Amino acid sequence: MNKNAKLQDIKALRGIGHHLNPVVTIGGNGVTPSVIEEVARALTDHELIKIKIPAGTADDRKAYVAAIADATESEVIHHIGRMVLLLRTNAKPNPKLSNLARFGL
Repeated sequence: MNKNAKLQDIKALRGIGHHLNPVVTIGGNGVTPSVIEEVARALTDHELIKIKIPAGTADDRKAYVAAIADATESEVIHHIGRMVLLLRTNAKPNPKLSNLARFGL
């Protein structure tokens, strides 16, 4: 895939993400095993999800995002403030649940 095609894909994914509500909100306990499990389940069902991370410094938020992406083997599509858009494609997505299928990607 060339660089322009990848940028267009990311732009399309961000456009879909704009319409999503956060499916996981990380509380004051941070990134716990149950949070990772819930994010992984949401990624399996929806492929593209938005999560809300706790307030803190920019470095703290980046650390949360990196830990979640590594633990769930997902890709960070967009991160701004406390909102993060994660992607992990599913080999056999459910068209009724997949945000990619629902929004025509």
